[in-house]
Amino acid sequence: MGGEDEASAQMIDEIHANGGDKARRHRPITNGEQLDVEAYATLYSGRTKVTRLLFIADRCGVVLMQLEALRMAYDEAKKGENTQLFREIVEKIDGRLGPSYGPDKAWADSVDRRAEQKKEKLENELNAYRDHYVYELNDYKVYFTFEVEIFMEFPSELPVYEVMCGMSISVPHVTGVDIFERVVLFSVFCLGALLVGTWEFFTSICGLDAEQIVTDSVDLTNLIKESIRMGCNDFGDFFYAHGALGDAFKNYVRTRDYCTTSNHVLYMCLNAILVSIEMGQFTNVSSYVAKSEQTPDALGPVSVAKLRAAAGLALLEAKKYKLAARKFLETGHELGNRYSEVIALQDIATYGGLCALASFDRTELKATIPCLLLLNSSYNKVIDNLNFRNFLELVPEVRELIHNFYSSHYASCLDYLGNLKANLLLDIHLHDHVETMYEEIRHKALIQYTHPFVSVDLGMMANAFKTSVAGLEKELEALITDNQIQARIDSHNKILYARHADQRNATFQQVLQTGCEFDRDVKSMLLRASLIKHDYKVRSSRKHEILD
Repeated sequence: MGGEDEASAQMIDEIHANGGDKARRHRPITNGEQLDVEAYATLYSGRTKVTRLLFIADRCGVVLMQLEALRMAYDEAKKGENTQLFREIVEKIDGRLGPSYGPDKAWADSVDRRAEQKKEKLENELNAYRDHYVYELNDYKVYFTFEVEIFMEFPSELPVYEVMCGMSISVPHVTGVDIFERVVLFSVFCLGALLVGTWEFFTSICGLDAEQIVTDSVDLTNLIKESIRMGCNDFGDFFYAHGALGDAFKNYVRTRDYCTTSNHVLYMCLNAILVSIEMGQFTNVSSYVAKSEQTPDALGPVSVAKLRAAAGLALLEAKKYKLAARKFLETGHELGNRYSEVIALQDIATYGGLCALASFDRTELKATIPCLLLLNSSYNKVIDNLNFRNFLELVPEVRELIHNFYSSHYASCLDYLGNLKANLLLDIHLHDHVETMYEEIRHKALIQYTHPFVSVDLGMMANAFKTSVAGLEKELEALITDNQIQARIDSHNKILYARHADQRNATFQQVLQTGCEFDRDVKSMLLRASLIKHDYKVRSSRKHEILD
C-alpha cells in the first residue's frame, strides 16, 4: 500500500510538473520536416532498398519526394538483374525524369540474355551433381545384388569367390581409377567379407586399410551432397536476384535435404527468412526462426541478433506488440549493418519503442524482470536497458517520446507522436500499425493520467492532451465502458470522479484469504508429519510404474 501511494504521489508531481515546466514543455520537436529520402535509402541494401523507395513513391503524396524516390529506385535497379522490377519503375516514372531515366531496352535485353545462359549453366551443373549422387546409390544396389546372385548360384565355389572379391578390391590401386570407382568396388568386398567370413583374408591379400576406404566412401557422399546443396543455393540466389521469389524460396528450402552441418541448416533458414519477409509470408518467418534456434552450436551473436529482428517483424505483422517489443529489445548491438537487406538499426529502435509504448504499462517501461533466454539473468525493459539504449541513441525522437511518456509529460509526448506520424506511415512494415499503436499509446496515457487522482478537471486534462473537452469526454466514456478506467463523469461540471475500491473491505478480504491458505497449509503439514511418523507409504501399482 505504501509503495503504491509513493508511486502515485510521484506521478502526481510529474503531471503537475508537466504543466509548469515551460522550458521542457516547449522543447523543439525534431523530425517534423519531410523525410530525407536519400539519407533513408542509405540505411538499406539489396532488394529491400528498392521496394522501400517504391513504397515511399506510392504513399508520400508529394511530387518532389515521389520523383526523388523513383530516381533512386531506378539507379539501384540498374545495379541488379531484376529486369521486371526495372520495367515497373520505368512505368511509374512515365518520362517525368527525362530521357536518362527511360526504358533502357539494350540493357534489359543484355541482362535477360546473360540470365538465360547462367540458368542453363546452373541447371547442367546441378543435374550432373544429382546424377552422380543417384549413380552412386544405384551402383551400390547393383553390385550388392550381383554378388548375392553369384554366391547363391555357386555356393561351393567359395575360393573362387574369394579371389574374385580380392581382385575387385585391388583394382582401385591401378592408376586411373578414381575414388568413386574405388567405393563402388568396395561394396563387393564388404558383401564378400560378410558372406564368407574372411574379412582378415581380404585385407591381408589386398594390403588395404578398410577403415580408410569407409572414410573415403563417407567423404565422397558428403562431397556430392555439398555440391548439390551449393547448386541449389546458387539457383536460389539466381531466382532471388531476378525477382522470382517463389522459385528462390523453393530452392533454398531444398538444400535442407543436403545439409551436413548445423551451419548449413542455419544458412538455409536465414535465406528462407529473407525471402519470406520479401514475400510478406511472416508465418514462414516464425517457422524458420524456430528451426534456426534448434541449432544452438551454429548460432553466433550476429545470427542471434538477425533471428531476434526477424522474429520481431513477424510478431509485429501479427499485431502481437508486446511479444514483438521483447524481441526487438533482445536484439543485440552486434547486428550493426549486417542485416541491411532486411532492417536498419534505426528500425529496431522505432519498432521496439513504439511496440513497448503500445503494450507495456508505465511500471514495465523501467522494471527489471527475469530473462529466461539469458540463463535466468535479468534485464531492464526499455529505459534502463543498456543494450536497447544504443539503438535509441540513433533515433532521439523515439528516445524522448519514451522518456516523456514515463515522466507523464503528455503534451510533449503527443507532439513527438504527431511529428513522427507522417514518416512512420511511409514505413513498409509499420504503416498498417501506426493508427492502432497511436490509439493504444493515447489510451494508456489517459489511463495513466487519471490513475493517481480522486477527481480530475476535464478542462485541465483536455489542455494537457491538446484536445477539446467534448472530444476528451468521448474518449473517457469509451475507456470507462471497456472497464479500463474505474470512474464516472460529471458532464455538467466537467469533472471525472474516480471509483476507488473500498480499501478497508479489500484489505479485510485479503486477510481472510491469507488465513484460509495458512489453515490449509498447516493441515497439509500435519498430515504429512503423521504419515511419516507411522511409516505409512503408498506404492504405485506396477501398471503405473511402467507408464511412468
